[in-house]
Formats: sequence, structure tokens, C-alpha cells
Amino acid sequence: MALRIDRKVVLASASPSRKMLLEQAGVDFEVVVSGVDETVPPEFTPAQTVETLAQRKGEAVLALRPEMPIIAADSVVSIDGLILGKPADDQAAKATLRRLSGRTHQLITGVCLLAAGKREVFHMSTQVTFYPLTEAEIDEYVAMGESRGRAGAYGIEGIGVVLVQSIQGDYPNIVGLPVAETLRRLGKLLEA
Repeated sequence: MALRIDRKVVLASASPSRKMLLEQAGVDFEVVVSGVDETVPPEFTPAQTVETLAQRKGEAVLALRPEMPIIAADSVVSIDGLILGKPADDQAAKATLRRLSGRTHQLITGVCLLAAGKREVFHMSTQVTFYPLTEAEIDEYVAMGESRGRAGAYGIEGIGVVLVQSIQGDYPNIVGLPVAETLRRLGKLLEA
């Protein structure tokens, strides 16, 4: 497999982090946001949730760009089998960080690849362990504003990196896209 995708692709995501990862990997792409409904049945596991949402996003964008390869993704933070969404406000962010403090959680990203009439859907899970956090540390971090709009109330590519004691698995997955695995699989789809 070549190290690069030799054609322009579509990123079906508004995520600045996913955009940054593809730019770092030297991928030529355009962003097309799907705007799909992101509700799923409550009995879905975190893996089912991200795979379903990634596929939904990819298929919506396929209708707009049928001739181009598409990368769609969705990520969740999960602990104790529960999905931790984006906090509604600073108090919710603090509650989420208290829950993650001193514990290991999973960052799960579902990816849907659509190319040349073929589809591949997969997910990747990365284990993230937080240091035990004091109330003062939680307050300080939330006051910085980095918790806003982020699943799990933190951003590892920013100041949130100091909350993390260890990572087991794919670092870019935590940022928003398992980029190496995604590009390898997309390359195989395009070759087939």
C-alpha cells in the first residue's frame, strides 16, 4: 500500500480535530458536513452507536459527492458502559471530569469509508487513564473553556493532555480519527 491516498477525498465531519489529522497526513480533502440526526436507540452499545452514526453521516454525504471517496467518523467517550456526551454547561463538564478522575475510560471512534461502490465500517477503541484530579484542578481546567463542545469534557490535543496519565492504543483515535488505520483501509478499498 502507498503511504498516501492519491486522490481527493471527502471528510464528512465538521470536526476541526479530524481536519487537522488529515492535513497532517498529507491528505487532499474537502469537508462536507452531513447534518444528520444523531439519535440512536438507547440500548445501543458505544461501538454500535459510533458505527451507526459514522455510516449515517457517510451515506448522507455520498448523495452529495457520489464520485468521491468519503471518510465519515463519530467518536464517544465511554466509562462503565455509558456514553459521556458533550457537557451542556460548566457544571456538567465538572461532573464528567470527576467521573473520569483517577480512572480508565474508552475513546471509541466509528469510521465509515465509502469508495468505488464499496463500504467499510469499523471502530477503534483506545484506553485513556486520567490522573486523580483535585477539585481545584477540575475548576481550573473547566474555566479555561477547553471542555466546551467536547465528548468527555476534555481535549487531549490541548491543555487536557496534562489530565492524562496513560494511553493504551491509538493516539490519533483520541483526537478524533484513527488516521493510519483509516487511510490503510481506504487505500485497500480504492485498489480493489
